[in-house]
Amino acid sequence: MVRRGGGRARGCGRGRGRAARSLSPATPLSSSSEMDVEVGMLFEFVLVLKGDPRGIQRLPDSFVEYVAGDDRPSTMHLREASCGYYRWIVDVIYDARGKMYLHIGWEKFARHHSLEAGFVLLFSYFGDRDMSVKVFDETRCRRDYHGDSTDEEDD
Repeated sequence: MVRRGGGRARGCGRGRGRAARSLSPATPLSSSSEMDVEVGMLFEFVLVLKGDPRGIQRLPDSFVEYVAGDDRPSTMHLREASCGYYRWIVDVIYDARGKMYLHIGWEKFARHHSLEAGFVLLFSYFGDRDMSVKVFDETRCRRDYHGDSTDEEDD
């Protein structure tokens, strides 16, 4: 069972107004904050979800060339960009042409983030198989996966 942060709007839950679920595939990151990680950002790319957003997703060839080298990674560690604590370990597979795909573990990430066809994902790769993902919905607005903070407003 994964523990969520205490207090309001601190956990990395689902979108506004949606009930949060326990995330057994998620594991804590060792990094202390997202700001520390962003300083070392190495590579970014955009992925537009087409077809079944929970099916395997092909990653861009330029990213594959960037990370693969002689040692092709077998997993990637994904996290929602504004949540520096939880990550999903996603298996990576390659086809005969060397194309790279997010495979086992992707479906759980996609389901938890309620991904749909037409959503745009901005991936930021930080090295050592660590990636953050920003999710933009069909209106091209960034999805907020944290609880409502309206009850925290000060008068």
